[in-house]
Amino acid sequence: MTEIFEAIKRSAIRIRYAIENDDTGYSQNQNSTGDIQLKLDIKSDMIIEEEFSLVKSVKELASEEKEHVEELCKDGKYLIGYDPLDGSSLADVNLSVGSIFGIYENDYSGKNLKASVYVVYGPRVELVIGYENRVELHRLNSNNEFKFIQLLNLNQKGKLNSPGGTQKHWEKHHKEMIDDIFADGYRLRYSGGMVPDLHQILLKGGGLFSYPATTDVPKGKLRMTFEVFPFAQIYELAGGSAIDGKGRLLDLIPEHIHDTTPCFFGSNEEIQRVKTAYGK
Repeated sequence: MTEIFEAIKRSAIRIRYAIENDDTGYSQNQNSTGDIQLKLDIKSDMIIEEEFSLVKSVKELASEEKEHVEELCKDGKYLIGYDPLDGSSLADVNLSVGSIFGIYENDYSGKNLKASVYVVYGPRVELVIGYENRVELHRLNSNNEFKFIQLLNLNQKGKLNSPGGTQKHWEKHHKEMIDDIFADGYRLRYSGGMVPDLHQILLKGGGLFSYPATTDVPKGKLRMTFEVFPFAQIYELAGGSAIDGKGRLLDLIPEHIHDTTPCFFGSNEEIQRVKTAYGK
């Protein structure tokens, strides 16, 4: 597993340089869902593939930017599902973006997720690893080395609320829940980037990030393999919870690597509020 973490660190250093210096405009290409790809998406995907091609324990890659998996080493043990640059459209306005990685065995189901990593490219570059029974925060220093900073744990209750999705398409029970949370004094924190918003909740001790089923996107927007499962594992290891409205996210089994799901991540008290609202 160490060589996989090291490949991610090398990728992060190269991606950070690309964010700081490369063109942030759109390319002429489309990704698997028909979205026009940013040049940074393509560059980040290429960097990650290059770095993992050097790791013999990696059997195949599944990228958010590609329709099908790509085999690397037939004798490898691990499958990597990743989003090379989540929130990339925020880069041109200089907001934080990130990379997300799930390390799987056998298949891309939540139960077979062995470790999770994400990187935040902001004023500082930070890397979070969820592995075994701990969540570690690492920070890139002036020597281009990631140094361990601290272990991360969520409180039982937080104060931040990050509600995703277009509000006019929210279901009534979801809107009532969000309104109630704000009425209890929670602070709004929503950048439009999954990585920085979930990172903020994790480092500030707790709260709720939600991306529900909506009338226009009934199966949710965020993808299990690349985005949802890795953060679900990290939040659980940090002492929180991650559900799809009722059940545990890591119990889900995608039929395709690009399958999506509604998702809620947070401290246990906030997740209990979701269960109550969605159980009515």
